[in-house]
Amino acid sequence: MRLLSYNIHKGIGGRDRLYRLERIIEVIRAERPDVVCLQEVDRNVKRSGFDDQPALLAKYLEFDPGAYQFNHRVGEGGYGNLVLTRWPIVQRHNISLRVKGRKNRRAQIVVIEAPGGPLRLVNWHLGLSDNERHTQVARLLGHERFHDYKGMPTLIAGDYNDWRNTLHRGAFAEHGLEQVTAPPSKFRSFPAYMPVGALDKAFRCKRIRVDHAHVVKSVLTRQASDHLPLVIDFEPA
Repeated sequence: MRLLSYNIHKGIGGRDRLYRLERIIEVIRAERPDVVCLQEVDRNVKRSGFDDQPALLAKYLEFDPGAYQFNHRVGEGGYGNLVLTRWPIVQRHNISLRVKGRKNRRAQIVVIEAPGGPLRLVNWHLGLSDNERHTQVARLLGHERFHDYKGMPTLIAGDYNDWRNTLHRGAFAEHGLEQVTAPPSKFRSFPAYMPVGALDKAFRCKRIRVDHAHVVKSVLTRQASDHLPLVIDFEPA
């Protein structure tokens, strides 16, 4: 099984600042993922031509509509997170991660009916301060909706904004979740044109076996967004 996690920056290039959703589609299509976790996906926003990006991405990548989570308003529209998968989504939950005085953020929990059995997947985009991120991780891992699926094979992927690489300690360690994207020096993903920060991460439970994980570096991925995509090949154990 292959998962791709990608902050698509609304389809706007990190350096040329041009809106070209087709570049994002080409990047994702080339990796042939079974599950896609996207962040900063626009819907009905002027900067991205008022496009319905969740619908367009599902259509051109040949996925079912998936699960879109609206997080932040911009004009009459806004942006959020999107999960696309080749298999049915049988449960979905939106978990508030908002910290007072900070931008509204949420996590998606979805249960996918994968070929090897149910898979729990979390897609999220964490805050900009270290304390905010640790609060958000603890809130998710302590949430009753997260505990509803205790014992299920689990992956938690997205844009962690974890510049200092501290999140593998604390709540993740307490819950027995291990970082897939370690050491950080091998997973630098931001800024895409000259990556120095390992911001795009994933954690797994012990029932997930990871065969390979890497950040996709190419001429196109350095242009398409301000982040590089993360790809993980895995199997439920």
